[in-house]
Amino acid sequence: MRVLILEDDPDLSRQLSRALTDAGYAVDVANDGEEGHFLGDTEPYDAVVLDLGLPKIDGVTVLERWRRDGKDFPVLILTARDRWSEKVAGFDAGADDYLTKPFHTEELLARLRALTRRAAGHTTSTIECGALTVDTRGARVFIDGAPVKVTSHEFRMLSYLAHHQDRVISRSELVEHIYDQDFDRDSNTIEVFVGRLRKKIGQDRIETVRGLGYRLVDVEQNTA
Repeated sequence: MRVLILEDDPDLSRQLSRALTDAGYAVDVANDGEEGHFLGDTEPYDAVVLDLGLPKIDGVTVLERWRRDGKDFPVLILTARDRWSEKVAGFDAGADDYLTKPFHTEELLARLRALTRRAAGHTTSTIECGALTVDTRGARVFIDGAPVKVTSHEFRMLSYLAHHQDRVISRSELVEHIYDQDFDRDSNTIEVFVGRLRKKIGQDRIETVRGLGYRLVDVEQNTA
């Protein structure tokens, strides 16, 4: 899952970027509204953390432009504690949730998990596909309750497939959602990650749909 942090405080943006990366997200960071609007307009994010008090273009204007252009990714706005009017303006512009500063990073992570799973049609932080369980809160994977050790990139791929297990995901879509902007993206590495995951969770759990991409499969249901 890929997230954009749009925050002009360099210390806070570094803190959030580190926390989100540790939680299994691919993270891009922008420090002003102009750059942030461009990234949100051109990159396929799964969620955005948006500070409203931004230089160059304010956060409300950025959000209004995204929504006007049909960008429907979930947006979590950050506001100052005493600026209730900013919350109202943010919601009216199309925000999905808000958090007041100062805040605990764990609360931000919990709200992001809720936004991304609701956007994908899930109701809890654990996503199941047969005996496979993906714990988005702890960035962990289990088969029949037994933990499976995966790398950060393997988890990102499996999490994305699990969030969207009702459809086939192309290699290009996986590339766009598991790598951050600065990563040297090579679609050939997707096959490598798929191969590694199959060895760890079972060869048949990730189905190759020739010419289209990959799909997470409930193998227990298929053999029932």
